Amino acid sequence: MGQHIGFASFGGRCTGYLATPETGSGNGSGVVVIQEWWGLVPHIENLVDRFAAAGFVALAPDHYRGAHTTEPDEAAKMMMGLQIDKVAEDIAGAAEYLLTRDDVTGRGVGAVGFCMGGGLALLAPTVYSHITATVAFYPAMPWPAYHPDWSRYAGKAALVHKAATDEEAWGAAIAELGDRIGAAGGSCTVHDDYPDSVHAFFNDDRPEVYQADNAARAWDRTIAFLRERLSG
Repeated sequence: MGQHIGFASFGGRCTGYLATPETGSGNGSGVVVIQEWWGLVPHIENLVDRFAAAGFVALAPDHYRGAHTTEPDEAAKMMMGLQIDKVAEDIAGAAEYLLTRDDVTGRGVGAVGFCMGGGLALLAPTVYSHITATVAFYPAMPWPAYHPDWSRYAGKAALVHKAATDEEAWGAAIAELGDRIGAAGGSCTVHDDYPDSVHAFFNDDRPEVYQADNAARAWDRTIAFLRERLSG
């Protein structure tokens, strides 16, 4: 089980949910876990625990500062109310905190995000030099101020899990960012081979969209990618 902690967010303060692996298990690499538009809800905390069980030191920043919701309209307003520069500071601060811990080992820090958090996970390597690998589940990037400096991906890697239902809305944007990351000397792998997949297929707290087979495949790929990229 994890715990709620506070950490510096480059000029401010942020809280988050942290979980660590049992002694001797896994490689101890640090991973920043980025929430969906609902907030830092139990589903995200459970995922932090799952990453710890897989051997990572995982931390989910609370970008909404304690607010959360189950109503889509309210979640959309909260998401669009985010200031990208402030969120970037939270992500960088979380990664910086992980690197100060004695139980974090390996090469750099990873990031993983879902929906809104997927878009922010793609931003992560551009806002902190030691975030070297990132995973985006069905990323959404709706903010007018979302303009990552893709050139900062040199030597870094991104993995995207794309849902079939997201192709019309985000397919072109994902292809474009993949090209930009590649042009910068990074790599971007997009997995879109999830049969009949729907947005949020990984969220097992939402039975109306959860798809167990697709979720299991995406999880296995995520863990393998992070271990390969972050292990010392």
